[in-house]
Amino acid sequence: MALPRTPSQTVGPYLALGITGEDGPEVVPDGTPGSIWIRGRVLDGNGVPVPDGLIETWQADENGRFAHPEARARGETSFRGFGRCPTDPGGHFGIRTVKPGAVPAPVGGPQAPHIDVAVFARGILTRLVTRIYFADEVEANDADPVLRSLPDAMRRRTLLAIRAGDGYAWDIHLQGPDETVFFDV
Repeated sequence: MALPRTPSQTVGPYLALGITGEDGPEVVPDGTPGSIWIRGRVLDGNGVPVPDGLIETWQADENGRFAHPEARARGETSFRGFGRCPTDPGGHFGIRTVKPGAVPAPVGGPQAPHIDVAVFARGILTRLVTRIYFADEVEANDADPVLRSLPDAMRRRTLLAIRAGDGYAWDIHLQGPDETVFFDV
């Protein structure tokens, strides 16, 4: 007796069926003072754009405070801190936000300003987790415990967003020689 084939356990291209809601690519509204865009592409191991991916971001505000849902419900902040953007046919994504402030490190001292990122895409059984750091935060990046834990400068650069126009440019490479550093969380 032969068993029927079952669907693959990958996340995409079925993201729109299971991920809906008000959260979108605008962490802050248009016109917010200090707002920036984080723009980039998701690329596979051959450098081919991934047209059916999803990027989620979570971050502190410009003062290094996270906007927990309870604080938002009490009206203490309007900062959402969370963004979600599907990739387009060319693998592009964009998140409008503010540059976060430094947050405390678990072992004391500050962490450099960064944005936590989850990547969902075809062929991935669970989310990939990484971070966006800002290349122009040189001193803070040099002291950051996560960046310092990466022994290879070439690997560290995969986490650095570069100033570009009205924000920063940062690509995600799922595999290959330029593979983005992903964290086992």
